[in-house]
Amino acid sequence: MSDTSSHSTARYWPLIPCAGSGSRAGGAGPKQYQPVAGQPMVRHTLAALAAVPRLQRTLVVVAPGDRLLEPGASYTLADCGGATRAATVTNGLAVLRSLGADEEDWVLVHDAARCLVTPQQITQLIEACAQDEVGGLLALKLPDTLKQERDGRVVATLPRSDKWLAQTPQMFRLGLLQRALQQAGVEVTDESSAIEALGLAPRLVRGSAQNFKVTYPEDFALAEAVLQARGKKL
Repeated sequence: MSDTSSHSTARYWPLIPCAGSGSRAGGAGPKQYQPVAGQPMVRHTLAALAAVPRLQRTLVVVAPGDRLLEPGASYTLADCGGATRAATVTNGLAVLRSLGADEEDWVLVHDAARCLVTPQQITQLIEACAQDEVGGLLALKLPDTLKQERDGRVVATLPRSDKWLAQTPQMFRLGLLQRALQQAGVEVTDESSAIEALGLAPRLVRGSAQNFKVTYPEDFALAEAVLQARGKKL
C-alpha cells in the first residue's frame, strides 16, 4: 500500500461510463440521452458531480463516434467506450492516466443513468472512504423479501439481513482498480466485484433509495417527479 503522504495528496476523479445502448429503457436511442425534466438524463448526473468542489473534472467515456453529448465546461469527453461496462471503465482509466491522474488518486465511477444522485451523497462517500485502504461504494440495505426463482416459480426465500443493493459512485484508487479489472475480465458488472475478486472487502456507505438506476420505461416518470420536486424546493 501507499505511504501517508501519497494518501493525503490524492485527487478525486469522477468517471462516467456512458457508452451503453440502454435497450431495456425502450427508447429510440441510448437512455442516458433521453430527456428527463427538460434535459438529457446524463446532464443531471454531470450537474451533481460538478457541484462537489473537491472533485477533478469529470471524464465521460462514450461510444466511438458518439456525438450526442456536446462538450461542456465541467467534463471531458473520451470516445473510447467498449462493448461492456468493464471495458469502458478500463479504457477510461487509461485516459485519466494520460490526463495526469496518478495510481494513488481516487476514481469515482458513476452510472450515467443514476441521475438522482446528490452532491451530499457523493461527499458522504468521499469522507467515508478517503482514509480507507480499499475504497467503497454507495449501497442500500435490501428492504424487500428476496426470492430465488427457477422457471418462473419461487424455489427459495433468501435471508436479507446481510444483503445490500449496490449503487454508484464506487470509489477506488486508480492503480488498484486497473489491476482488479485486468484480472477480473470484461464481463464483471461493477467495480466493487472486481476489487472483491482480489480478496479485498470494499466499504459499504449507506446511499439513498432515490439513487436508483433509471432502467425501465416506468423509471423515467419517477425520476422526473423527483427532479421536479427538488426544483420546487430550491
